[in-house]
Amino acid sequence: MAEVTLKFKSDEEKMVEKGTSFLEVLKSLGKIKDVVGVRVNGEAKDLSSKVLRDAEVDLLTFDTPEGEEIYRHSSSHLMAQAVKEVFPSAQMAIGPPIKDGFYYDFDFERPFAPEDLKKIEKKMKEIVKRNLSISRMELTKEAAIQLFRERKEPYKVELIEELEDVQISAYQQGDFIDLCTGPHVPSTGKIKAIKLLSSAGAYWRGSEKNKMLQRIYGTSFSRREDLDAHLKNLEEIKKRDHRRLGKELDLFSITDEIGAGLVLWHPKGAIIRKTLEDFWRDAHLKAGYELVFTPHMAKLDLWKQSGHLEFYKENMYSPMEVDNIPYEIKPMNCPFHILIYKSRLRSYRELPFRWAELGTVYRYERSGVLHGLLRVRGFTQDDAHLFCRPDQIEAEILKVLDFTTLVLGTFGFKEYEIYLSTRPDKYVGSLDRWEQATSALEGALKQKELPYQIDPGEGVFYGPKIDMKIKDALGRSWQCTTIQVDFNLPDRFGMSYRGEDGQAHQPIMIHRALMGSIERFFGVLIEHYAGAFPAWLAPVQVKVIPITERQKKYADKIQARLHEAGIRVEVDHRNEKMGLKIREAQLMKVPYMLVVGDREEADQTLSVRTRQGESSLMAVDAFLNQLQEEASTRKGTGT
Repeated sequence: MAEVTLKFKSDEEKMVEKGTSFLEVLKSLGKIKDVVGVRVNGEAKDLSSKVLRDAEVDLLTFDTPEGEEIYRHSSSHLMAQAVKEVFPSAQMAIGPPIKDGFYYDFDFERPFAPEDLKKIEKKMKEIVKRNLSISRMELTKEAAIQLFRERKEPYKVELIEELEDVQISAYQQGDFIDLCTGPHVPSTGKIKAIKLLSSAGAYWRGSEKNKMLQRIYGTSFSRREDLDAHLKNLEEIKKRDHRRLGKELDLFSITDEIGAGLVLWHPKGAIIRKTLEDFWRDAHLKAGYELVFTPHMAKLDLWKQSGHLEFYKENMYSPMEVDNIPYEIKPMNCPFHILIYKSRLRSYRELPFRWAELGTVYRYERSGVLHGLLRVRGFTQDDAHLFCRPDQIEAEILKVLDFTTLVLGTFGFKEYEIYLSTRPDKYVGSLDRWEQATSALEGALKQKELPYQIDPGEGVFYGPKIDMKIKDALGRSWQCTTIQVDFNLPDRFGMSYRGEDGQAHQPIMIHRALMGSIERFFGVLIEHYAGAFPAWLAPVQVKVIPITERQKKYADKIQARLHEAGIRVEVDHRNEKMGLKIREAQLMKVPYMLVVGDREEADQTLSVRTRQGESSLMAVDAFLNQLQEEASTRKGTGT
């Protein structure tokens, strides 16, 4: 039989007989441990795949992105098999791997209860012990439809009927068969550590017009200690959930009486927002921006001209009529800034313009995706638009990148994931402009020595963009900053400036948001700080706690002194024990508690306690100076 050559990443080469499985090859080399699949000439494959030609081979373990996907996709099949064995009437929909885990959707007569998940997880572990071989099946489209009809799986039949492929693949483990392109681990025994997490409703294909299915979420790891660490991290995430902390700390609420996705800012949340916005405005003015304000709605014709009605209609609300003229509540701020630009003739000497606005916009989001402050229907965008000449693009992008790291760094965010999204298949503008804009964005990233990844074809139709994700205290990534170059709107609105040659030229427009939205950024901050905001942001910076009634006047005097200095301070005059007052202030995440008794009043001092439990004796002015320094320099990351 003919032989072929396999070259491994270690530069090791192996001659094998054509038709040998990769599983057999790796066993003979003693390389099978922890391997869940192989990448053959760049394509991920099952270990059961046959060696057919000379190839470069990479071994895929759970510690590789493709190996992790294979492992968790196989875990979702394992869960589906367990569900079918425990609840035979459940019908399977889809079950993909996702970040940090997997899920599977089922059509079942009722929602899955926590005790159901325990039964399913127990069954999964039994199937793992069976160590069932997982094999790939190749079927004609007709045979696949017939197979899943016989197995009473209508959702699979629906999916197959929409496929154009003549050959359909499925995977079998024991009596269980699922429609899938693979690849998968070689046997159920490969899955070592697994945990089911929760269940929820999910519409078939994400459409509210379709039937509500039952989705089960789970996660899996190749090592038990990694699963334990992940579960511990999930517990920490639950503790930091901004919806829970928002209620406990009395920061915000969302009520059915007003409507889903619309936020009520309570006094404590509002003072944090004011502090955040004051910093934002001051920083923008210092960085050479000008502030603008625009209305909440405009004539429908404006959104036709901008293209939003054509490209963004599904995210816009129904128009309203004013004086028999249709108006639209705004989903974006950009057309308003353009009309400010067009209010008079502009010269090349004036460019660039940098206009910033905390502009509230309204976008339709399906109820199923709304999530506290992180996904809402009405939000305030920290928006800015820059209008510049083509030769100014790179310099402006450099300034935006510097400004971004300054603003986000103030809140303790120092790690970023950066993506450069390039020209999609459908685009407007000339290739020369796309190349110029993309080169400017990439050149700025390189000058700043910021590591980035190319995201090919993911630019918006009007231009390339940079997306920046911040990493929080738990290492989670959050999309915040976006910098987009736009040729489309200047053309649609006929924007121009008088050039040095006396002729009309079209400016370049740069869309830029740093935080994304105030609501979402606030939600991220709550979870990042676990509700314990640094003193400069905390809604109540100081709680004065008199030990007895005798210190009431002294406590009030301290409050007045701090309040006059601009400190957010409260006095706890309740007739409760000092320990209880301190504990409750700690639970409300107050940065500083000032305990005053007879000794403090006599010496005109303060017993200063931090929310971490540290204590010291300080003079009033010394404490005030320390806190003012902390607030003015925005030191402290919260704890």
